[in-house]
Amino acid sequence: MVFVLLLTTGWTVAQGDSQPGARAAALTAWEQGSIAGRPLPDPDASARALTGFFGSLDAGQQKRLADRYPLVVGNLDGAPVPLRYRANRAALADAREAERARTHSPQLTEQGRQTAGRRMHRFESILSGDRQILAFDPTGNGRAAEVFGDLSRAERVSVVVPGIDTELLTFERTQRPHSAPVGMARALQDQQRERYPGVRTATVAWADYTAPRGLGLDAASAKLAQDGAERLIDFVRDALPRHSGGLPEVALFCHSYGSVACGLAAEGLPPRVTDIAVAGSPGMRADNVGELHTEARVWAIRDDDDWIADVPHLEFGGLGHGADPVAPEFGARRLSAEGVSGHAGYFVPGTTSLAGFASVGAVGTGGSAAAG
Repeated sequence: MVFVLLLTTGWTVAQGDSQPGARAAALTAWEQGSIAGRPLPDPDASARALTGFFGSLDAGQQKRLADRYPLVVGNLDGAPVPLRYRANRAALADAREAERARTHSPQLTEQGRQTAGRRMHRFESILSGDRQILAFDPTGNGRAAEVFGDLSRAERVSVVVPGIDTELLTFERTQRPHSAPVGMARALQDQQRERYPGVRTATVAWADYTAPRGLGLDAASAKLAQDGAERLIDFVRDALPRHSGGLPEVALFCHSYGSVACGLAAEGLPPRVTDIAVAGSPGMRADNVGELHTEARVWAIRDDDDWIADVPHLEFGGLGHGADPVAPEFGARRLSAEGVSGHAGYFVPGTTSLAGFASVGAVGTGGSAAAG
């Protein structure tokens, strides 16, 4: 029955496959490399071990590793944040040139060359200015994370977890910018800085997991969300630097399918995660807040015109994501959606949803935007 409902609401478009690429080659080179006669650590080592390794190097040695193995260093939790920014700029420049070459490749179809051109321009855009790219992997459809604000000094860190169709080509958008991870995170950070100038905040556009493409079976199942949940737990636990006052508190802002990943991650998140806010959620793989097994405050919001309300809030045979987080019986705290337009409008400046998110992110309350 659930499958039929999903079929009739458009949840059955297939997702294309991703292929291994440059990062796999970079990891192989790293495993065979050394610095000052010392072997390089296992890239899957604990963040504590990696922090210790980089702490044993001088600045020149650190930079040499970032320049030589950018696709590895740029994604290592435990590596110094400024070094990750440096490495990812180098990795982006390499990826841009690789895509530039692919635009002329006779081995690609015309459509393939056009896609290569789009990716080349996307990488050029991300390289512009002084952008702080905390993670980057061009493999397949790609993954990335970008920081707004000073992550090394932040007392409160907001993490935006986006949903379906998130990849490198949709990491940012010129049209409807606040429907893409970069626009969402930038708007949230601007709102926090404007409303709470006394709080040191930073915001991360965290698109560092493989999201479903289209409203297909992947979007109706939890497989990709489970992988995203594990990566999110690792990120929150290991990637955020300690400042003079200790580790920052964290609020998660989970949009659409991203809320499935956040729901699955909830039980494993460290105590520093104080708030989980879901917007336009198809469900969190739980019947109520208690089943999330988290001490974090849970917030939910949905606009009346959001099409996600028409998706069955059921779970059967691995399809569907469970109860509706905005339903009173779910037990989440409600945020106002006044001024929101549709499924992609929650982070648009001027909406009460963005104002409420800023209050949650900066001080852990919904402010005047709370309802119910």
